[in-house]
Amino acid sequence: MSAQGVTMKTAKALGMAILVAMLLTAVAAPAKDKEAPTPGRLLSGRVVDKEDNALTNAVVYVTDTHSRAVKTYIVGADGSYRFPALSANVDYEVYAQFNGKTSDTKRISQFDDRKVLSVVLKIDTK
Repeated sequence: MSAQGVTMKTAKALGMAILVAMLLTAVAAPAKDKEAPTPGRLLSGRVVDKEDNALTNAVVYVTDTHSRAVKTYIVGADGSYRFPALSANVDYEVYAQFNGKTSDTKRISQFDDRKVLSVVLKIDTK
């Protein structure tokens, strides 16, 4: 084989290696740019009557306004509730029920950039 043939094979192999390296870099680059997924927002609060007494066993409803999916939480003795990992890209509506009575519905906006939200839901039990 001539020197020119060896040089051509070397140039071809080098060109192929560069092409493969460029493809691998192009595929790996977007993966580096992705941030770690955020755990979302935390919605917590209390369900109370007009005198700020905890309403044990009240049910809190959180509705995803886009998909209309509903999550519920039955509050404990202290009247507190907690919904972790709510999507930051969705609006939510939250309200509570206790013995047939309902609180006002509060809206959580996707444009509210707080990671931790606290909402007190008051129910007139009389």
